[in-house]
Amino acid sequence: MALALVEPSVDLYDAWWEAHEEWGPGLHEDGFGVAATDDVDSPDGFVAWVSRLQTSSGTCRWIVEDGRVLGGIALRHELNERTGHIGYGIRPSARGRGLATWALGEILNEARARGMARVLLVCVDDNEASARTIERNGGVLEEVRGPVRRYWIELPAAGEFGVLAEEGADG
Repeated sequence: MALALVEPSVDLYDAWWEAHEEWGPGLHEDGFGVAATDDVDSPDGFVAWVSRLQTSSGTCRWIVEDGRVLGGIALRHELNERTGHIGYGIRPSARGRGLATWALGEILNEARARGMARVLLVCVDDNEASARTIERNGGVLEEVRGPVRRYWIELPAAGEFGVLAEEGADG
């Protein structure tokens, strides 16, 4: 089973749509970058949305295994104090396999390659799976601000030492 982070593509429309429907209406799909103004329900709207993702000021990737879209992860190149540098989500049927932990480790390599020295990640305070995912990748809790945990992950320059993601539960 080949697991990969791939650039969003209109070629994966059916696989993405299956994941989108599994989340259900009105639920937020972290990591996919769907904005309230995006029309992902029509073919033309989907093409426009994918084009926006491919040209955004961040790095968006879909987590794909054997042609199935299992989730998404996004690296914001500029700090957003409310949402942090990275957002991710795993479709409900694929949770508990360590996919978020793996994907976060992969996107941290991208952040490091971009020269980012550290990244901020946030999660809802009661989302224990997401907190464990962040902590497995070196996240250090800065504070709990209202309903949100704020974590920083230091990214040493390549060669200083490697960050190894453990297998386990994901968020």
